[in-house]
Amino acid sequence: MTGWVYWAAAIAVMALVTYIPRVLPLTLVRRRFQSPFLRSFLYYMPFAVLGAMTFPSALYATDTPVSALVGLIVALVMAFFGKQLLPVALVSTGAVLLTELSLRALHWL
Repeated sequence: MTGWVYWAAAIAVMALVTYIPRVLPLTLVRRRFQSPFLRSFLYYMPFAVLGAMTFPSALYATDTPVSALVGLIVALVMAFFGKQLLPVALVSTGAVLLTELSLRALHWL
């Protein structure tokens, strides 16, 4: 298989694989769910999946787990108090930077 045929086939397969899970619920489910449990389950599913995907990488994204934990705690506290995404990201990144610099200054890193 030549290079462009391989890439075209790969793109077609990826498009099909991502299209099927999106179109199947639209074609198979005709009415609205009445169960409050099922409705809340489907509502919170994207948040749970996103959290499960990003939480482990947040702990291993820095040089030390200590600085990652400091940044995570700062982000969680700010989010708990209802701060917007950009300030949370900036302040938690600054907390990680300050923690890394202080650990280097103390020669613990």
